[in-house]
Amino acid sequence: MARSIQQLTDSPPWPERGDWLVLHTRSRQEKVVAEDLLAMDIPFFLPLIEQPRFYGKKKRRVRLPMFPGYLFLRGDKEQAYRIDRTRRVAQIIEVADQAALDAELHNIHLAVTREAPLDPYPYLREGMLVEVRSGPFKGLRGIIEQRTSPDRLHLQVDMLGAAVGMEIDAALLEPVE
Repeated sequence: MARSIQQLTDSPPWPERGDWLVLHTRSRQEKVVAEDLLAMDIPFFLPLIEQPRFYGKKKRRVRLPMFPGYLFLRGDKEQAYRIDRTRRVAQIIEVADQAALDAELHNIHLAVTREAPLDPYPYLREGMLVEVRSGPFKGLRGIIEQRTSPDRLHLQVDMLGAAVGMEIDAALLEPVE
């Protein structure tokens, strides 16, 4: 029986030998590239985490890549070039410190398999301008005022020279550049 992408988080999905290469995928192609790698029998790691998403007024939990746009291949450059020919990979990134990345990925794998409460939004920090990307407040922009817990943020919204605060799920926010 073939392994699915979800099953790859249940046991170590990589061999002990081979170099790590980071595949920077085209937009929203991580799972498709993972399926291609699975079909080619090329070892990889795509950590997935559950996040809330709004579809209309319904809230669902979906499994999304922990690092959007990236997955990790364990093998050689020839295997990376094979997947690059699918035209779903934007860039192949060589890893200078193999031991460090291996240790970090083992830690992430352990946390994912033991269902640790992970915070997938470390790039959101105090003072950052953000926009709500879905849900009833879609389009609202504000500045992160304070980080109080892993899944809640205080959002500062300027209004006529004053400010109001609100709490909103971090999964609904994205940084504005």
